[in-house]
Amino acid sequence: MSLKLDQEVDRRGFLKCMQWAGAAVVWSFTSGVPSSQLLGAQKGKTKAADFTFVQISDSHIGFKKPANTDVNGTLQVAVDQINAAIQQPDLILHTGDLTHLAKATEFDTLDQILKGLRQKEVFYVPGEHDVTGDDGKLFLERFGKSTAGKTWQSFDHKGVHFIGLNNCVQLEGLGAIGAEQLEWLGKDVAHVTASTPIIVFAHIPLWSVYPEWGWGTKDSAQALSILKRFGSVTVLNGHIHQVMQKVEGNVTFHSAMSTAFPQPAPGSAPSAGPMTVPAERLRQVLGVTSVNVTAGNHHLAVVDTPLG
Repeated sequence: MSLKLDQEVDRRGFLKCMQWAGAAVVWSFTSGVPSSQLLGAQKGKTKAADFTFVQISDSHIGFKKPANTDVNGTLQVAVDQINAAIQQPDLILHTGDLTHLAKATEFDTLDQILKGLRQKEVFYVPGEHDVTGDDGKLFLERFGKSTAGKTWQSFDHKGVHFIGLNNCVQLEGLGAIGAEQLEWLGKDVAHVTASTPIIVFAHIPLWSVYPEWGWGTKDSAQALSILKRFGSVTVLNGHIHQVMQKVEGNVTFHSAMSTAFPQPAPGSAPSAGPMTVPAERLRQVLGVTSVNVTAGNHHLAVVDTPLG
């Protein structure tokens, strides 16, 4: 799924392309200039990635409203799609809202569906729906085994440093990371070389997508300041249930589609929330994200693939 990207588009074209419905697009950035190509094009020119990983987000198991009455089924479609990939991902990230109400039965259902993945290496961060009522205790019991009792973590994989942040437990309007986690982040990266690619995964965007709807993190600038010495930083999030991307210097921000239901574009509705679309279009606005990492290339190839 790694493609050579050589079709340059200007900023206006980039924004237009980001609105393509139902198309899986690989994005790359060189010197701030975006380039794109539809998934599957020019297969003969494909250069193999060193490794690929997949992002799943906002499964909302337990949700049963008209926007999607079968969130179990659409998550299963996502699992089947990942399993069908010729190049299996090295690992999978889930960027939160595993469940809708943080009930034990909902966590159990998600666990059973994801056990069907061929790739068993899955890392999680919570969304605000996963910490409802119990401050994340059930989430930690089931999906926090790699976090040493915290809801944040880091690990290294093939020369890349991954950082999973929790920016939703302290939720008051905007997301928040909090002083304890920021202190941990500084210590975590203190001995990581500046040339090491950094991939941050969190639930709520670390850039101000639309503060009026709480789509941003109030202390994200502090976290990004800690990471400013690194030459390549990619931030992956969920929460807004749609593909949006922004580049600021050495940082690329990318939000993923949900596997459960879409949300409206910022400011296009009275408020955020589940958006009902015609049944035949639902899978076109749900999906998963694949990221290809190639040694020596600071610009990662990101492929957003709809479920149908």
